[in-house]
Amino acid sequence: MSDEIVERNNVQIRGRGERPLILAHGFGCDQTIWSRLVPWFEDDYRVVLFDYVGSGRSDPGAYDSRRYGRLDGYAQDVLDICRALELEEAVFVGHSISSMIGLRAAIREPERFDSLVLVAASPSYANIQPEFVGGFDRPDIEALLEMMERNFVNWARMLAPQVMANPEQPELASELENAFTANDPVRALQFARLAFLSDNRELLSQVSRPSLIVHCTDDALARPEVGDYLHAHLADSDLRMVEASGHFPHVSAPRMTAEVIRDYLDVRAGT
Repeated sequence: MSDEIVERNNVQIRGRGERPLILAHGFGCDQTIWSRLVPWFEDDYRVVLFDYVGSGRSDPGAYDSRRYGRLDGYAQDVLDICRALELEEAVFVGHSISSMIGLRAAIREPERFDSLVLVAASPSYANIQPEFVGGFDRPDIEALLEMMERNFVNWARMLAPQVMANPEQPELASELENAFTANDPVRALQFARLAFLSDNRELLSQVSRPSLIVHCTDDALARPEVGDYLHAHLADSDLRMVEASGHFPHVSAPRMTAEVIRDYLDVRAGT
């Protein structure tokens, strides 16, 4: 079974350390989105990279629309990988919606995780008045999803530069656009609905593992006030702001992002 999981999720191991560090990509991407961050951790960690089923070079035959019609299905991917590699007390680094997937996995099997790093995370991308503000009005999200369904290529071309930001580095937006369009449109739309319309606020009080919240000072998808909300509702959490723009600090500002994460992990390790 372990070999099947490794193949199913295209699991790759990097690094020369022993402590496991799991890097979980967000919606529309695959494990290659971490390529600029990995070198900062290879010396000291056993870096675990993977693709969620339906993304990247995962096994397309393993896709089940019922399983992956819920975020718990993606959390099961994470737990399956942990079991296959016999991981315990791993550091889980999740980007965007993967942060909420990681919370679900850690709630179900907390012994698998030492700590969680939540990069550009939000418990809800839709505003829920008056309790939660910092995302978008639901009609705007519905319009984005409708555009995605109507013309997937144009949707990718429009969204990539907006969420990547950093127009002085246009190659970054191009990379993200290519990552988006490499996805199967039907499966991507199903994942997008989960990512943009789910309300994960109820998870926050259930998390028992410590967490680091990493937010950019300028991110249209996960605004600074969302980081404040997470910090206020996650017990044993730290909040660090990266002086960067866009929703992908591990791509546009990998050094700053790596330093923030390493500082947190070094303090936890007592080094």
